[in-house]
Amino acid sequence: MRNATIALSALAFLFAHAVAAQDAAPTPQPESTFTQEVEVSEVLLDAVVTDRDGNVIVGLGKDDFQVEEDGKPVALTDVRFYSSRARLDAAGKPVNPAEAQRLFILFFHDQRQMNTDVPGVLARELEASRRAKEWVRKLGPEDYVAVASFEHSLALEQDFTRDRKAMQRAIDEAITGKGDQGNWPSRQPPPEGGPSLLRNLPKGNEVRDKTPTIYEALQVLAKASSNVVGRKNLVLFSSGFGDVNGFGQFQPDVRYDQPTVQVLNDSNVAVYAVDVLDANTESPLSSSLSLLATGTGGRYFQHIVNFVTPLSEVASETTGYYLLSYRATHPRGKSGYQKVKVTLRNPGLQVKAREGYRYGD
Repeated sequence: MRNATIALSALAFLFAHAVAAQDAAPTPQPESTFTQEVEVSEVLLDAVVTDRDGNVIVGLGKDDFQVEEDGKPVALTDVRFYSSRARLDAAGKPVNPAEAQRLFILFFHDQRQMNTDVPGVLARELEASRRAKEWVRKLGPEDYVAVASFEHSLALEQDFTRDRKAMQRAIDEAITGKGDQGNWPSRQPPPEGGPSLLRNLPKGNEVRDKTPTIYEALQVLAKASSNVVGRKNLVLFSSGFGDVNGFGQFQPDVRYDQPTVQVLNDSNVAVYAVDVLDANTESPLSSSLSLLATGTGGRYFQHIVNFVTPLSEVASETTGYYLLSYRATHPRGKSGYQKVKVTLRNPGLQVKAREGYRYGD
């Protein structure tokens, strides 16, 4: 966000009191000045627009979107569409190159110890990894993929890469728990290289010490991606996490749930959560996956029979997105989280967008 400071001052008006004598000079009143400083920020929101069948919609403009802050509409300054596909002419030849590269983070939540009492968890996790390896082979040549996992702490098996073999090798390491290499200087990418998570992750064993929970792992990973331009699509394979209350229901944790959503939103990371439990198995912890997906403009996939389906739909939905921009003001020196609501004037279309952004320091 680009910040500019505007000093708002109220001008004092001098009022002359009428006097009885015509030659009497008017008496000036004391001058008073009120100054309030605010910061003007340019807010950028990415929005994926699809029809009811999941097809990406193109050709929309500023008049097609409605954006609100605290229930009040804001005026959009620009709306642009970015696609990972080249535009073709009637003969099928490219006439314009792709405007955007896609960035995927495959995140495997290792729950083998956690779910020893749930039959088939290991087999389902292995099946998800096998389908993921097939999926990355079909991505476009400009697409980037990073691979991360969590068991006791965050492990980044593979930084953003276009190397298909490196992606597949990292998926194997993530699912077997053999990829925790820390973040030592020998792993650092060159400064002039492409998009990178390693470049901004805590160094050495610090990444282990800062990620004792999966919530903190997601936050640290999101912050590491914040300097990578563009929408990051995090595909989370998990059966859920968090706490269950005495009634067997998911109990949100104020320490982690919303703060994690806020950090993901602030870093422009959309979560596509894929439940790895058997299609006939229910778990109250699946609500944690729905919370992350809904709050970040992603999507939640539950009761999965074949992992090809959610992966294919993620690839289809992320082929293009709109970047909405507008200007917002907040008191200078203050910080917080601003909720945002994005809707469409056409009720027949669906929009997914992050629900807010952080402002201030």
